Amino acid sequence: MYPGKWAAATPARPAVIEDATGRVVTFSELEARSARFANWLLARGLKPGDHIAALSVNDATVFELYWGAMRCGLYFTMVNTHLATDEVAYIVADSGARVLVVSGALAELGEAIVDQTPHVEHRLAFAGEVPGHLDYEATMSTMPTTPPADQPRGADMLYSSGTTGRPKGIKPAMDGAQIGDEPGPSLVSRMKQNYGFDENTVYMSPAPIYHAAPLRYATGTQAHGGTVILMDRFDAENCLAGIQKYGVTHSQWVPTHFIRMLRLPQEVRESYDVSSMRVAIHAAAPCPVEIKKSMLDWWGPVVYEYYSSTESNGATTIAPEEWLRKPGSVGRVGPGSSGLVHICDEVGEELATGEDGWIYFERDDYSFEYHNDPEKTAETRHPDHRNWTTLGDIGHLDEDGYLYLTDRAKFTIISGGVNIYPQEIENCIAVHPDVLDVAVIGIPDEVMGQSVKAVVQLAPGIEPTDAVAERITQHCLERIARYKCPRTVEFTEVIPRTQTGKLVKGRLDASI
Repeated sequence: MYPGKWAAATPARPAVIEDATGRVVTFSELEARSARFANWLLARGLKPGDHIAALSVNDATVFELYWGAMRCGLYFTMVNTHLATDEVAYIVADSGARVLVVSGALAELGEAIVDQTPHVEHRLAFAGEVPGHLDYEATMSTMPTTPPADQPRGADMLYSSGTTGRPKGIKPAMDGAQIGDEPGPSLVSRMKQNYGFDENTVYMSPAPIYHAAPLRYATGTQAHGGTVILMDRFDAENCLAGIQKYGVTHSQWVPTHFIRMLRLPQEVRESYDVSSMRVAIHAAAPCPVEIKKSMLDWWGPVVYEYYSSTESNGATTIAPEEWLRKPGSVGRVGPGSSGLVHICDEVGEELATGEDGWIYFERDDYSFEYHNDPEKTAETRHPDHRNWTTLGDIGHLDEDGYLYLTDRAKFTIISGGVNIYPQEIENCIAVHPDVLDVAVIGIPDEVMGQSVKAVVQLAPGIEPTDAVAERITQHCLERIARYKCPRTVEFTEVIPRTQTGKLVKGRLDASI
């Protein structure tokens, strides 16, 4: 039983290392501590299909909570710590969590939601005190470290980032299997087949552990017997130093991470040895072609990409060599990926090769629903094929079956009856040397219906002037069709993004 498989084989191997503190948790310790938590949960009367939630910074304790929940057949929800208090309370309440575990670093937030989450039966706090919460270590100290006799496999139930509305709990169907050695059906095999994860893997995670990819790939690394390097936050230079220090073999990034690392002075970038890296995965948001080419020039042919979602309704992957032949593609369904891809119009009719439409994945071996929201769940299903699901992304397939993302349907700008996709414009502006980050939105226009507006976060040292706005506009005119170019450019202190790099355009729309 995991983590006992690796605790028995390599008990002293680190399962996780906290970069900021130097704390090391071995596989032997992870096995004992996760079994202890599982026994406590069972003693509290939790049964398969029940829910627990955790509110934590990047702390190694998260992994024992996760694996403890998995060993009991529970749904485990990590809560986004960057949300407002009411949003955090909403997720804890909506999930129906019977147990809530809070990191002491978030004591104020944990205390603030107590009155809004009266259904929570048990509250625990670790690495510091939280009023109204029991001390986690003291509470666990009397529990046995022997694994429970029965260990039905649980599942995560994570919430969408809420970029286009209130976060939605993504509830996968449980398969009733025993826990085995993986955090979820097929994830471990895909990680091995696509990227070569094994017991020698050293995986760096610079993003918040409450997001889907960091949590799933980190626990997947442990399932392979590898070591997770848990960064407390993303810092461009510190991550390069960590790659060198730990001999990182695998890592995961989003395009904004790449942009920030590329903006470091060349002498700083060249001072770190990143030659241990075999696979650098990126996902979560489209990557501008020029940015990815620059990363391949710097790190070599180790930059892999996949397109998927927290819903896990399907996936495409693309290796570095493929991408150089198909720049801009997010890959195709192949060995280790899930489902078939269909491109459909507004009424569900399939479109021809090269035509933009809604991206549907066809998949028979997996299903999900949005917790407590059957209407939203129904919106994801194809009108004629219930095993085809879409998340509202727009794209097209080429003649070889490679997928190209265009944008989210909800972000499409309709100007003079013509669809304009902001992602293409954002990719164009993002590589301008004066720009640190950018979002493109549609604003009301009496004549055209909507017009294109670019909201720009300038690079350090660049002052917001009309001349800079004109340079950005001219940059676009030289690279994309005139009708797509922004009519106006506005400057802002920061572009609102989730910690995985996804734009939160609702906040921009509300500020216009």
